[in-house]
Amino acid sequence: MPNTIHPGRFTANHRSPLTVFMIGMRINKLHRIDKWWPVARAMRPMIAELSGQPDSGFLGAEVMRSGLRTLVFLQYWRSFDDLERFATDRSASHLPAWKAFYRKANSGEAVGIFHETYCVDPGRFETVYGNMPAFGLGRVAGLSPAGGARNKARARMSISAGSSSAL
Repeated sequence: MPNTIHPGRFTANHRSPLTVFMIGMRINKLHRIDKWWPVARAMRPMIAELSGQPDSGFLGAEVMRSGLRTLVFLQYWRSFDDLERFATDRSASHLPAWKAFYRKANSGEAVGIFHETYCVDPGRFETVYGNMPAFGLGRVAGLSPAGGARNKARARMSISAGSSSAL
C-alpha cells in the first residue's frame, strides 16, 4: 500500500552509490496550455517505461509540486551512466520528447524547465522518515527502523557507507 503510514522512525535500506536526478517544469504563462501541457504529460510515460526495465538503472521516482506552477520529478538512479544512457537512447521515449519540446514548447517563455543531477557515494547520505508512508529513497530501497544504532544522523550516514560498527 503506497500510502500506508509506518508509525515510528525509519531509514532507507540503501548502501550503494546513488544518482539523484531532479527534473521539472514551471508554468510561466497559464493561458499557454498548448506550450506547457505537452511537457507536463511527457514525464509519466517515461517513468512507466523505466519502471518496466529493471536493468535500466532506474530505481524509482517521486512526483512533487512546488507552489502552484512547478512540477518536480525526483528520480533515483543506480549511476550517472545509466541516467545518461537512457537520456541519449534513440529507442527510448526521452529523446523524442526532448526534441519535441525544443521544436514546439521551447519557443517563448510559456514554460520553463530545469534539471539537477547529484552523484552520491555511500556514506555521504542518510535518511529518516517519521510517521510517514514510504517516500523517496525509502520507498525505492525499502525501510528499516531508525531506532537504537540508527537513531542519530551520523550513525545512519555510517550505515549507508556499509559500516557495521554503527549497528
